[in-house]
Amino acid sequence: MVTVGIRHDDLRRRNRAMVIAAVRRSGQPSRTEIAAVTGLSNSTVSAISSDLIAEGVLIEGRGGPVAPKRGRPQVAIGLAPGAAAVMTVVLSLNALSAVLMDYPGAIVWEEKSKLDTGTLARDALVAECVTMVRRCLDQPACAGRRVLRIAFAVQGVTDAQARSLLWSPITPHREIALADALERALAIPVTVENDCNMMAEALRWRDPLRYGDNFIAILLSRGIGMGLVLNGDLFTGAQSSASEFGHMVHRPGGALCRCGRRGCVEAYAGSYAIWRNATGIAETARPVDIADADMAALAKAARAHAGPERAAFAGAGKALGYALGSLVALIDPAPVAIVGGGAGAFDLIEPSLREAIARTAGGRHSAAISFDIVPEELSLVRQGSAMRALAFVDREIVARGRQAVGRGNPEDQSSRMA
Repeated sequence: MVTVGIRHDDLRRRNRAMVIAAVRRSGQPSRTEIAAVTGLSNSTVSAISSDLIAEGVLIEGRGGPVAPKRGRPQVAIGLAPGAAAVMTVVLSLNALSAVLMDYPGAIVWEEKSKLDTGTLARDALVAECVTMVRRCLDQPACAGRRVLRIAFAVQGVTDAQARSLLWSPITPHREIALADALERALAIPVTVENDCNMMAEALRWRDPLRYGDNFIAILLSRGIGMGLVLNGDLFTGAQSSASEFGHMVHRPGGALCRCGRRGCVEAYAGSYAIWRNATGIAETARPVDIADADMAALAKAARAHAGPERAAFAGAGKALGYALGSLVALIDPAPVAIVGGGAGAFDLIEPSLREAIARTAGGRHSAAISFDIVPEELSLVRQGSAMRALAFVDREIVARGRQAVGRGNPEDQSSRMA
C-alpha cells in the first residue's frame, strides 16, 4: 500500500494561504473567526498569525476589538497596508487609467488620461502606458511601496498566458506584447487580462452569494463584452481570453461592427449601433464613439414616445437575447450582471431581450434568469484586476514565506503566471 503524504513545506504554505485568504475576505476577523472559517485549529491559527504579524503582513488591533463575546475579548486582525502593493492599468477606447493599491486593496494613487487609441502607433501606445505607470510610482504617496505586480486590463482578446493583447477594436495593432514591454521598462511582473473577465472577478468579491459558481457578466457600453464563470472558475480558452460574446454573429452579412466584420451582436447592441439605428445612419457607416450624455438623451426620448429611438433599443435587446439564449442552452441558466453605461437603459432593452431568449433553445429557462444592474464599469475592472493580483501575491509570495520584492527587483519567471 502506498501512502501519499503532504510535505511539511506544502502544508505550511497551504495553511498560511488559508489564513491570509480568510483575513482578506472577512476584513478584520478575530483568530477564533479565522479558525471557524478555515477549519484550522485555534493553536495553528494563532501560530500562523503570530508569524505573519512578525513578518509585517498582518497587524493586530486595527479598528479595535471585534464585537464582545463571552470570555476573553477577541482582537481583530487585518492586512498591513505597507506589506505590499499592486497596480492596475486599464486601457479602453480613447482612455487610459492607472491605480496603485496597498496590500488591503485601498487606493493610494490614481491617474486618468485621454488618448486616441485608434491612431496611436504601436510603440507610442506602449510608451503612454509605461509613462503613466512611472508617473504613479514617482508620486510621493507611492514612495517606498513594494509593488509586486501590475495587472493590465484591456478591452479585447488577450492570450491565455496573460502576456499579450492579441486583438482589440480600440487599436489597429495586433499581438502587442504588453507584459514584456512593461516588465523591461519597469522591472515589475505584469499580467495582461481581458477587462470583462476582471469585471467577473470583482463581482465574485463583491457578492459571493449571487456571483458564486456560475454567472455571466455582460458589458453594455461602447462595445459589448462578457465575463463568464463556470463551476467556480473564470472561463478562458486554451489560446485566448475567449468569451467574445459581442462578436458572435447575430445577422450574417448585417451591420458593420467595430471589429471590421458584419452582423456581430455588438453591431446592433453597442452604443454606436443603437445611435446609428435610432438616427437613421446606414448600417454600413463606420462606427463612431458616442458620448454618454448623448446616449442618455436618446434613452430619454425612447421612454417618452414610440419611434426609431425606442425601436433601436428594442433591436439591441433582440440581438443580446438571441445570443444569451443560445449560451444559456449550453450552460444552464445563471445570474446575469448587466454592467456599464448601457445598463442605465436596460429597461428599454429587457422586454425584447427576454422575448428573444424565449425563442431560443434556452427559452425554457428564461424565467430562471435574473438580471442585476451594475453601472460602474471602470471600478469593477479595477477591483477585479487588483484582487486577482493581490490573490496571487497572497498565494505565491506571502504564503510561501518569500522575502517581498520591490521596484527594480522582479520576481523570477516561474512565479509570474496567475
